[in-house]
Amino acid sequence: MFALALHGGAGTIARASLSPEAEREYRAALEAALNVGYSLLAQGGAAFDAVEATVRSLEDCPLFNAGRGAVFTHEGHHEMDAAIMQGHTRLAGAVAGVRQVQNPIRAARLVMEQTEHVLLAYPGADELAREHGLPLQPPEYFFTQHRYNQLQEALQEGRMRLDHSQARTAATLNKSDIVGNGADPNWKKGTVGAVARDQHGRLAAATSTGGMTNKRYARIGDTPLIGAGTWADERCAISCTGHGEYFIRAVAAYDIACLMEYKGLSLEEACRVVVHDKLAPAGGEGGLIAVDAAGNVTLPFNSDGMYRASRAEGAAARVAIYKE
Repeated sequence: MFALALHGGAGTIARASLSPEAEREYRAALEAALNVGYSLLAQGGAAFDAVEATVRSLEDCPLFNAGRGAVFTHEGHHEMDAAIMQGHTRLAGAVAGVRQVQNPIRAARLVMEQTEHVLLAYPGADELAREHGLPLQPPEYFFTQHRYNQLQEALQEGRMRLDHSQARTAATLNKSDIVGNGADPNWKKGTVGAVARDQHGRLAAATSTGGMTNKRYARIGDTPLIGAGTWADERCAISCTGHGEYFIRAVAAYDIACLMEYKGLSLEEACRVVVHDKLAPAGGEGGLIAVDAAGNVTLPFNSDGMYRASRAEGAAARVAIYKE
């Protein structure tokens, strides 16, 4: 059975914080990305291609903190991270801090397929993308007004901001607040990712992010670190979203695979242990999406909400934002 799951970030997401129009926009964006990857799987495509295409769709959408719409650093530019991993070969590629690549997930795949390395950072990762003809964009392509306003507030506060936390509780957030040139909604989205099992039983995972608003010193989170925010092997494929430092310390994605291999836990139970029993008590807010070799999907999170969608062969698509 083939299956696909995706996420667009986890955090404090209250029902009252979204206008009906804004909620429809997010659900439509999640469903559109899901359809891109699921269509590839339904046609017999590889899980690896499906997760890349799904994440590219989310990177192209300014609603999410990845690619276009990524958050600003302290210096006022964008530093984006991404990773992709193939389960049956355990080959992986990742980039950190790229500034010009239109789709960082494509650069991550390029690292895997065209170099002997796993992780390349700026400026080398951008140069590799340029040499191989990946689309590059000027800074204004990635600019969105609400991200810029978030930076100004963070600078005034003198601290970094997690992109999956919510500061405003008003129930008047509209689409124009999110993607237009209107007032900053102070409402934040996080990392994006996808996991899949194809018709041949192969698994893959991909993750992409713009990181934290007002981040300094070329900070890198869990997303491009294989085993922390992204993992795929013959048992499971994992993509994480949340406070990256906690996921790094917990080696969260790989820990799920280990619990399945060494303790014989099911995918759902292994994910529950990591998200709720390990990360939550330590202060690691967030969640993850996962699929196993049988096509079982689970999407646990310990925050108030997580943008997510999934679809398995022969079943209807599921799109959700809040706790159910």
